[in-house]
Amino acid sequence: MIDDATNAITQMFSPPLRAILWRSIALALALIVAVGIALERLIVWMVDAGGTSVETTLGPHAHAPVTVLAWLLSVAAGFGILIGSVMLMPAVTAVVGSFFADRIGDEVEHEYYPADPPGKAVPLSLAIWEGFKTALLAVAIYLIATPLILFLGFGAVIFFLATAYILGREYFELAAMRFRPPPEAKVLRKRNAAVVYIGGLLIAAFVSVPIVNLATPIFAMALMVHVHKRVSARAPVAQTG
Repeated sequence: MIDDATNAITQMFSPPLRAILWRSIALALALIVAVGIALERLIVWMVDAGGTSVETTLGPHAHAPVTVLAWLLSVAAGFGILIGSVMLMPAVTAVVGSFFADRIGDEVEHEYYPADPPGKAVPLSLAIWEGFKTALLAVAIYLIATPLILFLGFGAVIFFLATAYILGREYFELAAMRFRPPPEAKVLRKRNAAVVYIGGLLIAAFVSVPIVNLATPIFAMALMVHVHKRVSARAPVAQTG
């Protein structure tokens, strides 16, 4: 597995994957900015609406303290959005990866497995659907883990372990579906759950590093192409039509 991860990181900087890397980073940044702007405007609206309600209830003398409180809440919300954008990277990664998975798979297979039959592209609609399902699950886990992080302290561990599962699952299945029908890819993943989860832990570690995590789709897909190749040596491959 360490060799697989090393190969994935090394190939990230090859010319073909470097071109994909910049595009995936641009898309990830665009998604993060869009989500951040939407959340910021929502929070500002809620603070303004709440402040107006309080002033109406308590009278004009409450204007100054309400203004100060609104400003403090806005600053706190800004920090929250910044931290949240880091924790939402698994969801962003899931969406971005679905757009580039096949191109990454092609390059890894061409570089390391030239003698093997090439994989066939997963339909883009299916890849995007899988990516959005994973993203929604990641957001749900984030919402559950956040109170645990704030009040109990172990939410980060839960979030990390859950991220390993959902990203390992998505990228392994995207790699496997280049060679197998989706139901068979899911069965293969379940039969090799421990190996896939270890790969997912490496992906979760990668996505936990700010800035570096923008390259997660490249690393994750390249890693899981190698993992799929290894487990496929013990399972027959049914080429998709």
